[in-house]
Amino acid sequence: MTSTVDSHKETLGFETEVKQLLHLMVHALYSNKEIFLRELISNASDACDKLRFEALSNDNLYEGDTDLRIKVDFDADAGIVTIKDNGIGMSRDEVVENIGTIAKSGTKSFIEALSGDQKADSQLIGQFGVGFYSAFIVAKKVVLNTRKAGASADHGVRWESEGEGTYTLETTDKADRGTEIILFLNDEAKEFADAFRLRNVITRYSDHISIPIYMDKQGEDESGEEAINQASALWKRAKKDISEDEYNEFYKHVAHDFEDPMAYIHNHVEGNQSYSSLLYVPKRAPFDLYDRERRHGIKLYVRRVFIMEDSEKLMPEYLRFVRGVIDSDDLPLNVSREILQHNRQIDTIRGASVKKVLGMLEGIAKDDAEKYAEFWKEFGKVIKEGPAEDFANKERILKLVRFASTHNDNDTQNVSLDEYISRMKEGQTKIYYVTAETYAAAKNSPHLEVFAKKGIEVLLLCDRVDEWMMSHVTDYDGKNFQSVAKGDLDLGELEDEAEKEEHKKAAEEAKDFVDKLKEALGEKVKEVRITHRLTNSPSCLVVEDDDMAVNLQRMLKAAGQAMPETKPILEINPVHPLSKKVEQEAGSERFNAWAGILFDQAMLAEGGQLQDPAGFVKTLNELMFE
Repeated sequence: MTSTVDSHKETLGFETEVKQLLHLMVHALYSNKEIFLRELISNASDACDKLRFEALSNDNLYEGDTDLRIKVDFDADAGIVTIKDNGIGMSRDEVVENIGTIAKSGTKSFIEALSGDQKADSQLIGQFGVGFYSAFIVAKKVVLNTRKAGASADHGVRWESEGEGTYTLETTDKADRGTEIILFLNDEAKEFADAFRLRNVITRYSDHISIPIYMDKQGEDESGEEAINQASALWKRAKKDISEDEYNEFYKHVAHDFEDPMAYIHNHVEGNQSYSSLLYVPKRAPFDLYDRERRHGIKLYVRRVFIMEDSEKLMPEYLRFVRGVIDSDDLPLNVSREILQHNRQIDTIRGASVKKVLGMLEGIAKDDAEKYAEFWKEFGKVIKEGPAEDFANKERILKLVRFASTHNDNDTQNVSLDEYISRMKEGQTKIYYVTAETYAAAKNSPHLEVFAKKGIEVLLLCDRVDEWMMSHVTDYDGKNFQSVAKGDLDLGELEDEAEKEEHKKAAEEAKDFVDKLKEALGEKVKEVRITHRLTNSPSCLVVEDDDMAVNLQRMLKAAGQAMPETKPILEINPVHPLSKKVEQEAGSERFNAWAGILFDQAMLAEGGQLQDPAGFVKTLNELMFE
């Protein structure tokens, strides 16, 4: 960022990524340019809400003016539109930091996702949030004047830019509290310097705003101002009085999204506790869904007074994509984040809201499989965090989870646990699954061989969160989960007595070979034993039922966590040609090398990394060409 300072005025250059994104946004959204007014009015409404909240503890911030309002004005001859509010306002530092959502974290990854297709990119841009900079869709120059509530009248800030590459900041003598945005319209947008056009856009996009939006009355005999919107809290109105369009536009306001939501639920509760909630599920995952500093999406109101936004106490982490408002009639107006941490009323509201959201998702899954598949693609990995986080709703969450499976030929996660159970073999009592770093590794895991031979379906888990999820669940609908890579495989009634006798006989016949392998491998393994998991592979690695899975150990080590040493068990397929070759070498100098090859192959099949890859290649070459 470049900077030249002249007294109280400085010229700053946009960062390269912001400049690039601004250019793309203006051009991609040009066909829907009227949304600039929705975005700027939405920001003005938020500023008024924030002042109302801050003034709960400091009434002086009102400066004698408690009538919060937004004013939209225009000058047709000059081609100017002005949006003004008397909300919280901004200091100079806040202008630099918060003037637009365009400069938030994730800008680089967002730009990389843009394809160059204007239609597709417009959806992504809306998802990212256009915010303040939507002004440049219609304006060749934008001037912002603002003063922070409570600051003296000579501490105003003037921000000005033509959206090309630089902007200026200047300290001014702005007497009025709040923010004023002046748009100098470009030639293609002069239509907005018109009373009818502005009123039409406000009514369509911002009628739900709870802060009154004023314009001057029109006509020769008219004078004064009039409110253009209903200025009532939409979530407090009866559901029968709210249209689908109004619900959608309110979502865009509260979520700063460009698209309609995927689904929503509006709820009024009366009785021991009275509150209203309006909760939405977006169509697409936000770019900061996995950001550690991410913001939550629920705004808390008390008796229609905005209290705080992004409260983590109103919705659990695994539902952090949910957007909307909750308005309580019972909480105190001075409620703080600290009070929320130990408030039974909040816990009750949260619990009921979670059940409503889960019920909404259950309804989608039941009635519209295609829509639910879209939801799962966007938010499935987050939902998988739920069983570990929300014990009370674990069964309901698991019912919503979708998996890839050996039942299908692709990596689509569309198999529910109920569907899996409905296809279980006669005599099958467990839900079998395998975890791996990739779908290909899971699909081709040697542990699946006996299951493929018997036609037993196995769930294929390859998301990073899957290991974490499975470490917190033991059963579903009375059926235990069983990793095919853990423990001594017992297929129960899925194997007949003849097969069990055959396995027992094979283990007895190979006892000397197994003992020699254990001696050769030493501390690398906990045990060596004969397997009946394998039909086509010579060996595989497993761990005990109570041990941490090999894949999870690897992931935690990669994350820098200290891990207790857990030795794997090497299982051998005694009828495989390689196993027979190694057995033939028993007693020779090459036996230890062959034993190492069996172990390293099994490690590679698990997706693991060899401690000495070069040594493995050298040994293999020597044994092949001896």
